[in-house]
Amino acid sequence: MNTKRTNWLAIWISAAVVVLLVAVGGIAVWMNNQATARAESPGSAVVDTRTGAIAIGEGDDVLDEYVDFMCPICGDFNDIYGETVRDLVAAGELTLNLHPISILDRYSQGTEYSTRAAAATYCVADANPDAVYPFFESLYANQPAEGSTGLTDEQLIGYAADAGAGDAESCIAEGEYRDYVTQITEETPVQPGAQGIGTPTVLLNGEFVALTGDPEADIASRVR
Repeated sequence: MNTKRTNWLAIWISAAVVVLLVAVGGIAVWMNNQATARAESPGSAVVDTRTGAIAIGEGDDVLDEYVDFMCPICGDFNDIYGETVRDLVAAGELTLNLHPISILDRYSQGTEYSTRAAAATYCVADANPDAVYPFFESLYANQPAEGSTGLTDEQLIGYAADAGAGDAESCIAEGEYRDYVTQITEETPVQPGAQGIGTPTVLLNGEFVALTGDPEADIASRVR
């Protein structure tokens, strides 16, 4: 008579493998969620946390401006186009969506100035939305050279206070939105023909603007 013997060792090993696979799968899901989870985002009503845009003005036409505060060409852009943009915003014809991003940290001797300055701008938006543009202007008026250490956190705090956002001090000092800046930078649109993200990147009503150095032709004449 044949007798069937239960192979408990095989059953135990099979069960252990299943448990291990479930555990590994759970860890993989957790790691993926950690990798894709959104960093702490600004709480200001003028910030679109999905895109990182800080809205300035209430015009029907929308200018999206992606800038790195270490970028010298961005400084040139502000010198050439800044007055036109300010006037259109002040006239209620244009909304400026300011996107401070970070692609030039490698040019600030390890201080990560681009990230710090962009994060500080979000801190200012939290503290006082009306202070964002004056703060933005101050950073370009006092723009450090590529290859320098950039402005210190104390200087950023000082310019924030001068702009009317003294309450941003702890946010700037603690680097509250640095991780958010890193994440949002990756979502910057790539200009046609470019191999990667560049600054300044400018879009008017969702269309890329080919900058010619003529603010009237490039922006003002295209505002409805």
